[in-house]
Amino acid sequence: MKVLVIGSGAREHALVRSLLADGVVEHVAAAPGNAGIAAVAACHPVDVANPRSVADLATRLAPDLVVIGPEVPLVAGAADAVRAAGIACFGPSAEAARLEGSKAFAKDVMAAAGVPTAMARVCATEAEVASALAMFGTPHVVKDDGLAAGKGVVVTDDREAALDHARACLSRPDGRVVVEEYLDGPEVSLFCLTDGTTVVPLAPAQDFKRVGDGDTGPNTGGMGAYSPLPWAPPGLERDVVERIAQPVVDELRRRGTPFAGVLYCGLAVTAAGPRVIEFNARFGDPETQVVLARLATPLAGLLMAAATGELAGVPPLRWRNVAAVTVVLASLGYPASARTGDPIRGVADADAAPGAWVLHAGTAEGGDGSVVSAGGRVLSVVGTGADLTQAREAAYRAVALVDLPGGHYRRDVAERAARGELVAPAVTARS
Repeated sequence: MKVLVIGSGAREHALVRSLLADGVVEHVAAAPGNAGIAAVAACHPVDVANPRSVADLATRLAPDLVVIGPEVPLVAGAADAVRAAGIACFGPSAEAARLEGSKAFAKDVMAAAGVPTAMARVCATEAEVASALAMFGTPHVVKDDGLAAGKGVVVTDDREAALDHARACLSRPDGRVVVEEYLDGPEVSLFCLTDGTTVVPLAPAQDFKRVGDGDTGPNTGGMGAYSPLPWAPPGLERDVVERIAQPVVDELRRRGTPFAGVLYCGLAVTAAGPRVIEFNARFGDPETQVVLARLATPLAGLLMAAATGELAGVPPLRWRNVAAVTVVLASLGYPASARTGDPIRGVADADAAPGAWVLHAGTAEGGDGSVVSAGGRVLSVVGTGADLTQAREAAYRAVALVDLPGGHYRRDVAERAARGELVAPAVTARS
């Protein structure tokens, strides 16, 4: 099988790595890729925001399967263009990807499907926002309706800060925000593979959205993640499929816009059971890095089955009996204003550290063949071990070997879970 992966982050590097480990895969290409992916797979230039550019490249390379990583090409319609060219594609149509592209649309689908989520109001004016903030109280939750690279949400007790975020979102053409009630409880990311009918959950993970230790500072695209979740309630995956993922997939199929790809369920585990915080239409980053580190079932066949309507015939998934932790190394100034062009040293040493490997994100090849920073999140360093404590040790031992001027990373990824300090609330009622 020949596979083309669209994207340039650590998520795509993780996908490429897993695909290359699959015995049925004879060739993997990536577009545009990054310095790390280029070391193991052919990389090609492409405008990921232009569906025709993606489809033209796929037509030229003639892969058996195209896997689209980021949200921007999916929302723009790249999967539609690739399928129109007669090539199997893992990724939802532009219409189905509106689950991520518009939070208001996602709320509408959830309401129709009877999916448990936070009460919310869609607001187009500052007055509507002020009214909604008063209705739901603190903490205030204000979300940009459109794509925001994981940085469009503000959760704060400060009413003026909530209004400031709303004003910034509303100032854009057709700007809207979603104001909703705060969901109390630990958060979970669960990826559900689907071909538009059948839903197959992967292992749950938890990510770390804020830039600083102790969940301080602004939101980012994600500073780390871990899997499994020793504190998760029994049967969580089955519960999410039955009450959330399957009803949403069924509703989209009923509307004539079936969802084929991965439905990322961002959840709060509350006393009323899991409730949806958000949906994404693609694998999450950095959760993909830890979930794929644990997946023993070959990846290519899974993604092809989802792309071609054959997921019902896939055997039960197999998982490695290990824990995985990923730590994101970010560049100076991230997330406000990331500095780029800094040399990155020690990657080979980190990649050779016991139980660890390095996945590139915001990297590029320097003029002298070196690797330099080219984005905010620069590397994902993955560690594995018999439990979360050992996985953390492996990840942090490796990331300490990397030298990036001004680089920073969280030092508390998976710490509370490893210590047994996280407990899911007892379910007292079903919403």
